[in-house]
Amino acid sequence: MKILLIEDEPELRKSIKQYLHQEGYLIESASDFIKAQEKVNVYQYDCILVDITLPNGSGLDIVKQLKDANSKAGIIIISAKNSLDDRIKGLDLGADDYLPKPFDLAELNARIKALNRRRNFDGNKSIIVNEISIIPEERTVKVNDQLVNLTTKEYELLLFFISNKNRVVSKNSIAEHLWGDDSDQLDSHDFIYVHLKNLRKKLADKGCEDYVQTIYGIGYNFKIN
Repeated sequence: MKILLIEDEPELRKSIKQYLHQEGYLIESASDFIKAQEKVNVYQYDCILVDITLPNGSGLDIVKQLKDANSKAGIIIISAKNSLDDRIKGLDLGADDYLPKPFDLAELNARIKALNRRRNFDGNKSIIVNEISIIPEERTVKVNDQLVNLTTKEYELLLFFISNKNRVVSKNSIAEHLWGDDSDQLDSHDFIYVHLKNLRKKLADKGCEDYVQTIYGIGYNFKIN
């Protein structure tokens, strides 16, 4: 999962990034309103954690901007401003959750997981697609009840495909999801092919059908009938 953290407090930003990185997330950050606005205008995210009070602007304006652009990202407001009016305004603008500071990082992680389940997997703790079953909480994948040992990138690639099943996803969007905002500086997307080849082989070895269709010149489609 690719997360954008919009937080101006350096120590809190550092601790959240370290914790979520250890939990297996790909995390980018912005320290003020202008940088945050630049990132959400250019890149796609699965989840955005946004503080209300930012240098040069308000996090609530970021929420409004995302909703006006029909962003698919889940939004969690993290803020010391804990008044009822702020909470209502943030949720009315389209935020999915509101976590007042100070908070435990484990609770933030739980909120992120719950939001991901609600938005992408109908609230289910396990994801079942034909012979494939995934338990995100444990980061485990099984095919025909057989455990499949995937690398972090292979796991994230499979989850990204399933989250976007029956939709064409570009190589650029895959690269961003797996390698972050700096992926647009890469010379080629050959690494995607390598990880996809390995993923396909590991799934096929357990008897999984190959659901990935190559859309030449564009990207891939994880086609489920």
